[in-house]
Amino acid sequence: MKMQTKLILSALCLGAAVPAVQAVEFEDYARVVRVTPQMERINRPRQECRTEYVQVQQQPQRSVGGSIIGGVAGALLGSQVGSGHGKTAATAAGAIAGAVVGDRVDNQNAGPGGVTEQAVKQCRMVDNWEQRPNGYEVVYDYRGRNYTSFMSYDPGERLRLRVSVEPMQ
Repeated sequence: MKMQTKLILSALCLGAAVPAVQAVEFEDYARVVRVTPQMERINRPRQECRTEYVQVQQQPQRSVGGSIIGGVAGALLGSQVGSGHGKTAATAAGAIAGAVVGDRVDNQNAGPGGVTEQAVKQCRMVDNWEQRPNGYEVVYDYRGRNYTSFMSYDPGERLRLRVSVEPMQ
């Protein structure tokens, strides 16, 4: 055998004889000592509405039919009086007087307007603060030592662990 081949084979045999340094992992359980929820405040505004009743003054319901009929009748009567420009003035005066009389006759029972209540809805935005957990501070005991970890859930009474052991070099 050649010298180079002997050296390579010797190196491979020595490398196989040296144990490899490797970490060992296994699962175990720890006892949970304390779980403290970490709270955060969140504002979720909401709309708050209420109904109020306000008094509203209503205008009387008036009719214009009496004014129209009275004005026409007054104009017809006024046109029967006088002659020339006097006749035109009498027609205008009769129309005005007839409209006033017709309005009063037609709306004499209308009376003053009344007061009614009207519902008015009023809304506004109000702050609505809520507290919710955003994680948990977990203190656990493993083989006589306490450890603290921040977790997204409450683990309960026992905590499953992945334990890694490797020799110091």
